[in-house]
Amino acid sequence: MLKLVPRETDSRQNHGPAAPANHDELVTRVASGDQSAFGELYDLMAPRVLGLVRRVLRDAAQSEEVTQEIFLEVWQTAARYDQGKGGASTWIMTMAHRRAVDRVRASQSSRDRDTKIGIRDFQNEYDHVAETVEIQLEHERVQQAMLRLTELQRQAVTLAYYGGYSHTEVASMLSVPIGTVKTRLRDGMIRLRDELGVAS
Repeated sequence: MLKLVPRETDSRQNHGPAAPANHDELVTRVASGDQSAFGELYDLMAPRVLGLVRRVLRDAAQSEEVTQEIFLEVWQTAARYDQGKGGASTWIMTMAHRRAVDRVRASQSSRDRDTKIGIRDFQNEYDHVAETVEIQLEHERVQQAMLRLTELQRQAVTLAYYGGYSHTEVASMLSVPIGTVKTRLRDGMIRLRDELGVAS
């Protein structure tokens, strides 16, 4: 059966044989850091928990891993267990079902994501050559059109659209009023559209 070593705490010393404790008593003792109570609880509940998890996941390795996670959660959250809301075994089995379902959802989400990435990568690879050629041709057309702008228009367009600078920053860099920059950009873009339209 699975082995789970809880975090180190001071365990109570037992003097002589004790009567078997029920699940509620064991969880209460676990909440105070009693490792021996945790071991008893684990021995009592692990087969049921593992059985439930395996029915949901249908994968032995994942089921054992999730069962370990469940008992770690029991150890860490036992202090929050409320007997008034149901028995300890019900609390643990509810936790087990929730964790198992979460793992199924996570696995499905991962598979869906991998499928989408695979489709995207295939499409990207298929279109890569054609896309590269098209971008290169478009780049050359724009470069040729840029040569037909005036020097002032070309400076403004280059700084604003290729350099990513704001109109204010372009005005400062070129030492001209912002209104002049806007005019150069407007005229330059009109000219570029005309030139690209002729080229197409």
